[in-house]
This record gives sequence, structure tokens and C-alpha cells, in this order.
Amino acid sequence: FKSQHRPTCNIPPGVNPEAYQWFQSVDTDHSGSITLKELRQALVNSNWSAFNDETCLMMINMFDKTRSGRMDLFGFSALWDFMQQWRALFQQYDRDRSGCISGQELHQALAQMGYNLSPQFTETLVGRFSVRGGRPGMQLDRFIQVCTQLQSMTQAFRERDTALAGNIRMSYEDFLTSAITRLM
Repeated sequence: FKSQHRPTCNIPPGVNPEAYQWFQSVDTDHSGSITLKELRQALVNSNWSAFNDETCLMMINMFDKTRSGRMDLFGFSALWDFMQQWRALFQQYDRDRSGCISGQELHQALAQMGYNLSPQFTETLVGRFSVRGGRPGMQLDRFIQVCTQLQSMTQAFRERDTALAGNIRMSYEDFLTSAITRLM
């Protein structure tokens, strides 16, 4: 998040005061909700680049309880807490403080989260989600996107793997339905 300050007053109960300040500065049209464009202006990586549209859209979909394509103050406050947790985790594994997570750093982070994935898979993820022409590695926005999608897909897998065998059988259409309902 970019740093801006506004006086706090009339903060509703349960809303993070910092999130309230950010919401007021980001809600440029004073509509009481934030659009994808406004959210994108609020979120930045460690190199001050804006978050990508895919990650911002995913966040709006996660925290937009009305399905209006906009996020209200309460959704934004929940997003604020969500972001702080992911930023702390990202910084914990960005050991060289480059602002990017390497394949090895991502592998360690995912293993710590309980994912038993190969180093080749994490290298593939980093290659797929690195900024083209930029520093090698995954920035915070893509890290959040990948981890959130992994959580969602893992939940879908676990719902079908009732015997905890680590394998499931499903039709192609079931697979597509699971992916669409979780990722889109």
C-alpha cells in the first residue's frame, strides 16, 4: 500500500483504522465503494509498481460480498488484513530483500505452508508469474495470486479426496467446473 495520511473520524466498528484511511484516499469518486481501477492504484509491489489486474480482480471477487464488482469499506478492511498477512509471509521468504521471490524461496514458503511440491513445479510457477523483462522472480502481487489459487485448488481437491489418498478420479467437466468456480 502507498503511504498517505488522513485524519480518522467516524470509523465504523470492526474496521481497521489504517484501512479506513486508505479507503478514504482511494475512493476517489467518493461513492463509498472501490472499483478495480481504484484498487489497482492503492496496491503496490516493493518496487512501487502497481499490482496486476488479475490479482486485483481476484481480490475484488474475494471481498465483494454484493457481487457488484466493487468493494465496500468492510470488504476493504478485510482485504487490508489479508494483505498484511501475505506481505509478512512474502518478506519472511524474500531473504535477499530483492522484492522478488525466487523459485527456491517459493519452494521453501510453500513447503512451510504444507505443500509437498517439487522444486521443478515452483520454478515453473516463478517462470510463469515473473514480470517479463524485469528482475527474475515473483513479486508480491503474483505471490498472493499463486498462493490464493493454490489454496483454492487444494480445497477443491480435498473435497473429493475423502480417503486422503492423494489421488482423485474426476471427469474432465468436473475438473473444469471446479477450476471455473474457484479461479474465475
